[in-house]
Amino acid sequence: MLNIIIVPCLNDNYSYVCYDEKSDAFVVDPSEFKPVHDCLENNNLNLKFVLNTHHHFDHVGGNFELKQKYNCKVVGSKLDEDRIPEIDIFLREGEQWKFKDNVAQVIEIPGHTTGHIAFYFINEKIVFTGDTLFALGCGRLFEGTPEMMWNSLKKLRNLPNDTKIYCGHEYTLNNAKFLESVIPNDSINNKIEKLKQLELDKMPSIPSTIKEEKELNLFFQSDSNNLKQKLDMKEKTDEETFAYLRNL
Repeated sequence: MLNIIIVPCLNDNYSYVCYDEKSDAFVVDPSEFKPVHDCLENNNLNLKFVLNTHHHFDHVGGNFELKQKYNCKVVGSKLDEDRIPEIDIFLREGEQWKFKDNVAQVIEIPGHTTGHIAFYFINEKIVFTGDTLFALGCGRLFEGTPEMMWNSLKKLRNLPNDTKIYCGHEYTLNNAKFLESVIPNDSINNKIEKLKQLELDKMPSIPSTIKEEKELNLFFQSDSNNLKQKLDMKEKTDEETFAYLRNL
């Protein structure tokens, strides 16, 4: 069994400390050293690996100090071998990474960056999506094209409906407000009210699920004829529809 602790970092980042019953741990996207270190020490965990979804500083900022402190291995995309600090283990699409009995499938999901990957833990039905897929949103296109990002979202959309999504930032309420501004509906309005309460309670909105994203996330629906009709884009391609939404 994989236990997950959500670790708030910086302004709105999330890092994830994951551990098994024997107190060995890995961390996904350590934005900074101190919050991750404090979490590990408070829970008596021994850090074995750092997993990076992409090279941006707010996802790798803790790599060096964590490696110095715990002598852990850093895991990331082969495509980012020159951009992820301290990287030791290089992965590509379709390869697997194992942590004890937990097996993660590597999914290349370029768009936000060209070397972005997701880690999908098969048995647990958990996916770490970095800044490609957010709850009710998706990442900005800093290095990739709309076509790249749309293809990446389709890969993630094909995961089982009950897959839990752990993304890189707490953007969910703002994402929901954006969706409501594009196509208002009762479902998203109800979601906004729930998210406001979570914010008041200082609770994370993560994880989401693939099922919920299919239902509410318009970026996941860029190939929907119904959505295209509402946007007056019936003659547009899926990629053009996605690009339009991303540029709003």
